[in-house]
Amino acid sequence: MKLIVAADKNWAIGKNGQLLVRISNDMKNFRQLTEGNVVVMGRKTLESFPNGMPLPKRVNIVLTHDKNYNGRGAVVVNDESQLRDELKKYDDKEVFVIGGESIYRMMLPYCDTAYVTKIDYAYEADTWMPDLDREEGWSVVERGEEQTCFDLIYYFTTYKNESPKSFS
Repeated sequence: MKLIVAADKNWAIGKNGQLLVRISNDMKNFRQLTEGNVVVMGRKTLESFPNGMPLPKRVNIVLTHDKNYNGRGAVVVNDESQLRDELKKYDDKEVFVIGGESIYRMMLPYCDTAYVTKIDYAYEADTWMPDLDREEGWSVVERGEEQTCFDLIYYFTTYKNESPKSFS
């Protein structure tokens, strides 16, 4: 299982249910990595998408405690056990955890790779991702060249988890 996120220098990922910033190259990278695969998210993440609709060309799985939630075309599961059962149907695809904060925290131990767009700026935020630079077992294995979007500097960074737990 993999994780993908854009985070600022304090590992902030959002404010008021939205991304901190939209970087077109980051969106393109996200799309290239996740299309044709499975994305796992929480309810608030799905609702932050345009019109609250699932992402096209991907299997969208929403994890929510709301048993009556309408995922508008996404597969809805209500706990880790249901998620585990659902993911067994997609052995031939990569699984990407795409947020938000509680889903990242819950699924982090099961991820072997994290694709992090590290933004060299500190935003005002209300949502954070665990700091992989301090998480035991996680280390940077690749840091791309400096990228810019107007005056914003960012890096495509890959982290590996030396001992992910099995989710099956």
